[in-house]
Amino acid sequence: MANYVDKAEMDRQKSYLYKLQEINNNFLKEHGRKPLANTETYGCQQNENDTERIRGMLSAAGFDFCESHDEADLVIYNTCAVRENAEDKVYGRLGILKHVKESRPDMIIALCGCMVQQDHIVEKLKKIHSHVDLIFGTHALYRLPELLYNTISQKKKVVDTENCDGRIAEDIPILRDSSDKAWVSIMYGCNNFCSYCIVPYVRGRERSRKPEMILSEINELVENGVTEICLLGQNVNSYGKDLEEDIDFSDLLKMVDAIEGVKRIRFMTSHPKDFGDKLIETMANSEKICKQLHLPFQAGNDRVLKDMNRKYTKAEYLEKIRKVKEKIPDIYLSSDVIVGFPTETNEEFLDTIQVLKEVEFDMIFSFIYSKREGTPAAEMDFVLSEEEIHNNFNTLLEVQNEISKRKNDAYVGRICSVLVEGESKNNPEMLSGRTDSSKIVNFKGDSSLKGKYVNVKITQAHTWSLNGELVE
Repeated sequence: MANYVDKAEMDRQKSYLYKLQEINNNFLKEHGRKPLANTETYGCQQNENDTERIRGMLSAAGFDFCESHDEADLVIYNTCAVRENAEDKVYGRLGILKHVKESRPDMIIALCGCMVQQDHIVEKLKKIHSHVDLIFGTHALYRLPELLYNTISQKKKVVDTENCDGRIAEDIPILRDSSDKAWVSIMYGCNNFCSYCIVPYVRGRERSRKPEMILSEINELVENGVTEICLLGQNVNSYGKDLEEDIDFSDLLKMVDAIEGVKRIRFMTSHPKDFGDKLIETMANSEKICKQLHLPFQAGNDRVLKDMNRKYTKAEYLEKIRKVKEKIPDIYLSSDVIVGFPTETNEEFLDTIQVLKEVEFDMIFSFIYSKREGTPAAEMDFVLSEEEIHNNFNTLLEVQNEISKRKNDAYVGRICSVLVEGESKNNPEMLSGRTDSSKIVNFKGDSSLKGKYVNVKITQAHTWSLNGELVE
């Protein structure tokens, strides 16, 4: 059974919110404005959802928000530990902030998330980045009010990176970026221990939220105008295994499907070893569950999969995909792929290419293996050179880009229902939105359409997006 933070502790954190409000009210009187907070997120959707909670607590404490650290009184970086590149970005940002803080010593710099849940990272931060004022790990997120108050009032560095399996904290204020769609965490942590992955060590063991708490959050979102829900978990297929109730992820999906006002339901991420027939049937029989599946296969060779501790074979993965396509013919498929796992040979990499060609994913998220200290794979020797690994990675991209473009070409001429998200990132004169199958569609239209479902005829296909025109 999941361990919950009790009401007394959550009330104690609220008392620190009131103390921060007093400090920030005095700041307002002195400066004529509220203190400004700048938050940046690195990593997965779970990190994005955590940042929404951070912003919710900061808003309740009396902070306003800004887009740049140059004008911020408080900077919080919510970090990722999955790949070295994400950590390098954070170190680079901290280097910039060191110079900013020299001219503005009252600025508070905070670091949180998966990266700082690792002891060797915290020691490095203490030695090299002493200008960071507050460091707190994934398990201490709900204690931000107390930690921030202590940082401000005591004017000293505060570190809370307790290593534990984690607890669930409910009733944390949330400030979401969108009023039309929302991420809802249904569980936290991971029990899979893939040999390359640091997540179980920094996020703790799997723990499921009670279904009534999830449904209550979704009902509140719907009352506030949200129509698209994305259910989040490191492995959503494991939902409910630690609950006293006899409930699994398919059962939860049916409960969400029954909520009036919810129009679209998405979820991520599924682990292939736990993905089964019941979930396929649930997806196929629902009008609200999007015809979209993200099912990471990581590598196509059975020996490499065993070294990765993935607990399935290529044949088992392909059989699951075959069943999905049979039940849901128009399914949008995406996956994660690692190139250059230490023990992978060039011949074994070709099995990954074979999976791409057989499945024909709409999109993949591909990465060159990143060594993570503390994981079993970090002790393995590489059999390929960096040049060979990069050549394989480029081959993977070439194959997938051709598939993605061909899959998008098939959309030309179709009329799709699109949830309008706002201005296109690449062209502010265009609107952008997503289809049920998560295809990005850009089209001309009035900004008043944001948050609405519109019909768009697809007129042009690119590798990663579609262009279209509004139809009545």
